[in-house]
Amino acid sequence: MEKKMPVPPFTEETARQKVKMAQDAWNSKDPVKVSKAYTVDSKWRNRDEMFSGREEIVRFLTRKWNRELDYKLEKEYWAHTENRIAVRFEYEYRNEDNKWYRAYGNEMWEFDENGLMCKRFASINDLPIREGDRKL
Repeated sequence: MEKKMPVPPFTEETARQKVKMAQDAWNSKDPVKVSKAYTVDSKWRNRDEMFSGREEIVRFLTRKWNRELDYKLEKEYWAHTENRIAVRFEYEYRNEDNKWYRAYGNEMWEFDENGLMCKRFASINDLPIREGDRKL
């Protein structure tokens, strides 16, 4: 049985730890590494895309990081319950035309008893920025 520590029920400390671990994994830009934090049948909504399963997560993240160049992410703990965590985030990237963007959003996460994320729902908005306005 796969386990991803810490596991629910979360305290504020362990929820913050989970958020930091997710931030570090996403900043690695390694789709396979990131996918291992999710259940094999994890359900996702990311902007207007809905899909499930690790294979789809890997495909999605591979596409994402092929078009979102120089990606850098910061996640911020917002709240938690026993097996759920709410996160605010922002990230910056440039596209193939060298135009920079900052994306803002919120994520709602639900975890199984082994600490694997079984649901991830993300609402995201992009804002064009000048390269000189980058924060991350």
